[in-house]
Amino acid sequence: METFAIDVRGVTKKFGTRTVVNDIAMQVRPGEIYGFLGPNGSGKTTFLRMLCGLLKPDAGSGNCLGLDFRRESSEIKKRVGYMTQKFSFYEDLTIEENLDFIARLYQMPSRQDAVQKSLERLGMVERRKQLAGTLSGGWKQRLALAACLIHEPQLLLLDEPTAGVDPKARRDFWEEIHKLAAEGLTFLITTHYMDEASRCHRLAYIAYGNLLAHGTVAEVVKAGGLTTWEVSGENLAVLADKIRSLPGVEQVVAFGTALHVSGRDAAKLQTAVGPFMAGAYRWTQIESGLEDVFISLMDSAKDNFS
Repeated sequence: METFAIDVRGVTKKFGTRTVVNDIAMQVRPGEIYGFLGPNGSGKTTFLRMLCGLLKPDAGSGNCLGLDFRRESSEIKKRVGYMTQKFSFYEDLTIEENLDFIARLYQMPSRQDAVQKSLERLGMVERRKQLAGTLSGGWKQRLALAACLIHEPQLLLLDEPTAGVDPKARRDFWEEIHKLAAEGLTFLITTHYMDEASRCHRLAYIAYGNLLAHGTVAEVVKAGGLTTWEVSGENLAVLADKIRSLPGVEQVVAFGTALHVSGRDAAKLQTAVGPFMAGAYRWTQIESGLEDVFISLMDSAKDNFS
């Protein structure tokens, strides 16, 4: 029987009459980078907080790191690192002082060694005396990751960890993630970036509390069942206005100097756009991308706000 770092089912959370996480199941293998995607307010952060014991679920069962995620949450917390969306360290303390504080919280027997190891692991030795409040977004992100790792966790829950950092810092961050995963560390990462989703081993998509798709990138794209045409030519905005409301046309999106026109019923889509293919525009059928699929899934999902 395969062993999972995360193996939960039926996870549900309500706030009043609103169900923000609805009957979610998830299995994540040890050493896997698992992407968790969805629009703002979809329930991603709530799910993460339940998984690591910061929030009590209303229903659900299963294990996290071999422990019952409902009954043994206090033990799970010791084995999990959680990186929040917002930078949450003391800006008037140095990098080293922040890490020492986190080591104290975890009651680590050899704090100095743990801090030194964290500084070396994330390349922060030369900046150890720099105040956290003076760091760039990328270096704050690196400090947050170092703090998550200081107690040697088995699982990292990262909630939109690269929001607001530049492309190079994002790339460097993901290189570090893959290096740590190769060493056996497991990741559950929420993100809005499609390029980052493509870097995950597997992923899941949640909208309005419901799990709508999961699997590898290729599996999710295939399951989306979208047909997509790329259109190039002059005055694409005029064409977009003409076809956007036609039966079978679900998406008309500008991508640089081209349009992506998508629909789940290939025949219906072909019938709708067929009259426009004989003109000055060039139509090429292409493979649908993650963004095309996720927008289609979100458009078809039912809002749970009320």
